Amino acid sequence: MALSLSLFTRLVLLCWFTTSLLLCNGFPAAFHPHHHHPHFAKHNYRDALTKSIIFFEGQRSGKLPPNQRITWRRDSGLTDGAAMHVDLVGGYYDAGDNVKFGFPMAFTTTMLSWSVIEFGGLMKGELRNAREAIRWATDYLLKATVHPDTIYVQVGDANKDHACWERPEDMDTPRTVIKIDRNYPGSDVAGETAAALAAASLVFRRSDPTYSKLLVRRAIRVFQFADKYRGAYSNGLKKFVCPFYCSYSGYQDELLWGAAWLHKATRNPTYLNYIQVNGQILGAAEYDNTFGWDNKHVGARILLSKAFLVQKLQSLHGYKDHADNFICSLIPGASFSSAQYTPGGLLFKMSDSNMQYVTSTSFLLLTYAKYLTSAHRVVNCGGTTVTAKRLRTIAKRQVDYILGDNPLKMSYMVGYGPRYPQRIHHRGSSLPSVGAHPAKIQCSSGFSIMKSQSPNPNVLVGAIVGGPDQHDRFPDERPDYEQSEPSTYMNAPLVGALAYLAHSFGQL
Repeated sequence: MALSLSLFTRLVLLCWFTTSLLLCNGFPAAFHPHHHHPHFAKHNYRDALTKSIIFFEGQRSGKLPPNQRITWRRDSGLTDGAAMHVDLVGGYYDAGDNVKFGFPMAFTTTMLSWSVIEFGGLMKGELRNAREAIRWATDYLLKATVHPDTIYVQVGDANKDHACWERPEDMDTPRTVIKIDRNYPGSDVAGETAAALAAASLVFRRSDPTYSKLLVRRAIRVFQFADKYRGAYSNGLKKFVCPFYCSYSGYQDELLWGAAWLHKATRNPTYLNYIQVNGQILGAAEYDNTFGWDNKHVGARILLSKAFLVQKLQSLHGYKDHADNFICSLIPGASFSSAQYTPGGLLFKMSDSNMQYVTSTSFLLLTYAKYLTSAHRVVNCGGTTVTAKRLRTIAKRQVDYILGDNPLKMSYMVGYGPRYPQRIHHRGSSLPSVGAHPAKIQCSSGFSIMKSQSPNPNVLVGAIVGGPDQHDRFPDERPDYEQSEPSTYMNAPLVGALAYLAHSFGQL
């Protein structure tokens, strides 16, 4: 018991001294995260947390700062936006190519921010790095939304970019600029961008109030545009954004998601009223259990359930029921269970970049467990009682699988553990760095390396790849983008999950 008290005292002291008192709001006196796991961990979650954030530096576009830690990267995309006379330098490449897609970049930003909002108070020294990763994205999103009723949603021609295998520092494919506006609306990408800016405003509320206010003001304006000029961005921009980041789920989920984040960031009753009036129309009750860059329904339910569970907003009680339905879908043997798992225990949604659903689901489980603990509540799955502890156990099992507890004993985080993917589908990682090979590598010259069996010369530290198939198999082949390509939105939710686990096992 004395051990619990001392650890809880440490948590209180951490909250007292942290640069963002906001980050402690979710940890009431009843919350004892150390009770949930024994104090022996097979994995070094702190090391994995550090690396999961470093990864974002390998995805940076623009002029790199002096403290850049992935040093094989160099400046790139320094004239982005020039085609439309706007500054679009910066931001992130989404995955293994050299295109800046605004839709997944905004979702990445929202999830990095949510990770910090829920678990940043536990991150200690990594909190500064996490904030830097968020700011690299929000600085870009502010540029992309600089003109009212317009968002620049893509830089680069994806088809021409994919026809080359070249380093971002060398790219000579067209840096086409794609935008949405009143004539070509995109409530999906606009709603997600509003969510990202609003969520990030909470991250910087104490550490940089001026920047936080800029973010929330822009979020309000962007959401108004998203709501007033409704439509899916892939309707008008199909030839540019499909099949890469088509809005398959429509835009209703992003409007609900964006409103939920603005409600949280502003506490303006306008957004609560919007959610109450429009929630059902926007699909609040849809039985959909996939959460990722395209579909935000589950995330919105979990986020809004906190307003009921923790802040006691009775008008949102339905979101607790909707969130519970999602949780029950994940519990093997429970009523309404629909999730599929590999023989090795990995949640399996689809063959293409399945790890994005593993990381997002793990984050939601840990976040909902936090809300349930705070409210002294459980989940009832048709007679089966599911506790917050059970949710944490499931999430930990998924994270441990990623880090190497799987049939292949393979870590799916590059640079973590003794065995990890060597041939990831990533141009910059697979080709000789500018430092090692200063001469330009032409568009098609890189394909011989892409198709080779040689390991990537540059380690993209912290990258989570698409992962194994439904039978736990992973061939580690570079052309296999479904299993071997990393992406920013696979890493972003994992940052929060790793922070929680590292803290729980006394590693932070």
